[in-house]
Amino acid sequence: MENINRRSFLKTMGTGAALCSIQSNRLFAHASSLTNTDKIKNKLPQWRGFNLLDFFSPSYYRKPTRPSTNVTTEEDLKWMADWGFDFVRVPIAYPSYLKFNPEGDKNKRITPDEIFNYNEEALSAIEELVYKANKQGLHVSLNLHRAPGYCINAGFHEPYNLWKDKEAQEAFCAHWEMWAKRFQHISPKKLSFDLVNEPNFREDMNDQFSKSYPVDGNVYHQVAQACLERIHKYNPKRLVIADGNGGGSNAVPELVGLNIAQSCRGYFPHYISHYRASWVWKNPDDAPPVVWPGKIDGRMYNRQVLEEFYQPWFELQKQGVGVHCGECGCYKETPHPVFLAWFSDVLSILSEHKIGYALWNFRGTFGLLDSDREDVAYEDWYGHKLDKKMLNMLQKF
Repeated sequence: MENINRRSFLKTMGTGAALCSIQSNRLFAHASSLTNTDKIKNKLPQWRGFNLLDFFSPSYYRKPTRPSTNVTTEEDLKWMADWGFDFVRVPIAYPSYLKFNPEGDKNKRITPDEIFNYNEEALSAIEELVYKANKQGLHVSLNLHRAPGYCINAGFHEPYNLWKDKEAQEAFCAHWEMWAKRFQHISPKKLSFDLVNEPNFREDMNDQFSKSYPVDGNVYHQVAQACLERIHKYNPKRLVIADGNGGGSNAVPELVGLNIAQSCRGYFPHYISHYRASWVWKNPDDAPPVVWPGKIDGRMYNRQVLEEFYQPWFELQKQGVGVHCGECGCYKETPHPVFLAWFSDVLSILSEHKIGYALWNFRGTFGLLDSDREDVAYEDWYGHKLDKKMLNMLQKF
């Protein structure tokens, strides 16, 4: 989620998010919200949990030698389970499990041949994390946050474009086939695959300032279907999830009919979720003051606006598509009372439709522990700083 430039982010998650919602409403017949929640169905469990960032960076994998914010411990997993959570999503940058090592040269470009040069030590480390989470009763969703030919973030040179190059699509499918084979005997109740994080089409995959917009729905269908077939060769029951289009905001009607669930986001409006985030605002002082509910940058935001934003996702559910919120949360700079009020409405709306969530992240600037928020009265939790008000809110939903 971090390290995405402001121009691209605002297009994808701000104005773009609103446009995606409007576009989706044109594709779906608008329906009034259901009042009897007993009639609402979701083919996915209402999983609740966190994103784990152990393999989020494309850096060459090295076994950790000391504690780190991005290294998940067995204690972390036990605390999640003890607090009532049952789900973790693991966003992975594929270079982290390759032998490709730029050796400090950030401009070194990976070649198509190197994309299949797997690092067994890194693959085993990912496996170990899955098994540790499963041991605590947590379902694991493996996600390619950076896939061959695509990532919503800049900072790493891809040799081709997933959304237009057959070679990239073949590599993408091959990576998922590798994981499908490796985990073929793990129960679908314990492990699912989330194909690619927040699809968006960028004209120049290596230029963070190039124009970006939602992927063509038919292309997304083609790529997802090809990948699904490769995964199901090894376990026909493996659950596969596709992130929303347009950077995660837009429900994808073109995928209805495939045996694939979909994943939305809990970052709308971005003014609140990414208030003063340095990778979004070149000058954090340019971020308009945030309130909830109320006007931000001249537009009214309230619970009704949120409900309208998520309506296309509820329409997906009515068509038999499972829905989950794979990422959500709020950067540390947002005033805590504003965050709690806004996020309580987000989770309440999702919960009323039996949609679970995964907070970005567990420990860190969006997290439950060690978030470094300056306006929180933390409680000590075995040497960590626990945001107890946030924990109490999460446990309500």
